[in-house]
Amino acid sequence: MTRPVAVLVGPPGAGKTTIGQLLAERLGTNFRDVDHDIEAAAGKPISDIFVDDGEPAFRALEVAAVRTALETHDGVLALGGGAVLAEATRKALTGHRVVFLDVGLSDAADRVGLNTARPLLALNPRAALRTMLAERAPIYAEVATVTVTTDGRTPDDILAEVVAQLDEVPA
Repeated sequence: MTRPVAVLVGPPGAGKTTIGQLLAERLGTNFRDVDHDIEAAAGKPISDIFVDDGEPAFRALEVAAVRTALETHDGVLALGGGAVLAEATRKALTGHRVVFLDVGLSDAADRVGLNTARPLLALNPRAALRTMLAERAPIYAEVATVTVTTDGRTPDDILAEVVAQLDEVPA
């Protein structure tokens, strides 16, 4: 069974995709985003899955996609912001090098642009994001082996800290 070299978790706007791609490039490996896996499997965007099938259906697809990715991908893996809500996913992350990209409300809001393509942020984006950050932060911290704060930092600066911290954690 293969294992990712690093799994990135965090809320929307934390930089999982940006940092994940940069980390994969730095490490000379592949990058994989579980949200893209879900869209490919469902044949439609995540926002359509939420509307057409509901959040429980999306979460079931997400648990399956994360499990598959953890078992088959040997590069850098980015999970969707809510993936850690599932106990099965939290258990599956045990023993992996998990990087929590922590971000505050202001930076997250700036980065996601509070756009409505993110289904859980569609109605009242700033309030939804504030609640999401507060509720999920302890869960991200629980599964993380490494935590890097991304507020007010450039991607290169964040990447340097992620690499330095991962060097301290056995693979």
